[in-house]
This record gives sequence, C-alpha cells and structure tokens, in this order.
Amino acid sequence: QVQLVESGGGLVQPGGSLRLSCAASGRIFSINAMGWYRQAPGKERELVAVITSGGSTNYADSVKGRFAITRDNAENTVYLQMNSLKPEDTAVYSCYAASVKSTRYTNGKDYWGKGTLVTVSS
Repeated sequence: QVQLVESGGGLVQPGGSLRLSCAASGRIFSINAMGWYRQAPGKERELVAVITSGGSTNYADSVKGRFAITRDNAENTVYLQMNSLKPEDTAVYSCYAASVKSTRYTNGKDYWGKGTLVTVSS
C-alpha cells in the first residue's frame, strides 16, 4: 500500500507565500506523474499543477507565473511553491500520484493524499 502525506498548509496573508510538500511512502518502484489539485468550498476540484517523472510541468491558467511544482524522484516527493497568494487560492490542496508501480512488472495504481488546507486572508 502506498500513502501520500501532505504538509505545509496554513494561514497566509494575501501576497504571501507557502510551500506544500507531499511525500509518497510504501513499496514504490516508480511513479509516473505527481501533482496537486485543489477544492474550494462550494466549487469543483481543479487541477493546479502536475509534473511528470521526466520533469515536464503543466499549470492551471489561474496559477501560472505564481506557483511552481518540483519533484524529487529519489525521495518520491513533490513540492508546490506558491507565491503572490490571493484569497481565491483558498482551498484544500490534495496531492496526487499517478500510475504508481510497486515493481517493474505490476500495473500502476493512482493514489491521493488527504489534503491540506490553505487559507489566504488578511
């Protein structure tokens, strides 16, 4: 079984910064893509950023130029650096790991973290 544990959420003032971390643990041979989703109260979950094992990234238009996703493949950890935060960034941010393989020959499975709350408010 694989677990994803997020950390780094909290309360920050508009214009401030936060760095989220997500560590995957368990029997892991490889992870394809890792990413972050968020869900604000009363809204649907949306993709924030994703990074492949090769380092290719993709961002939601609403966070381009403000957020940066990075990854440590050796530690199976993904980070989200969030700068110039706005009140509309307030949401529960959840980590996602796609096609996690426990061995070279097993099929990949997707996993989700439980989420961490980010609140942007003065």
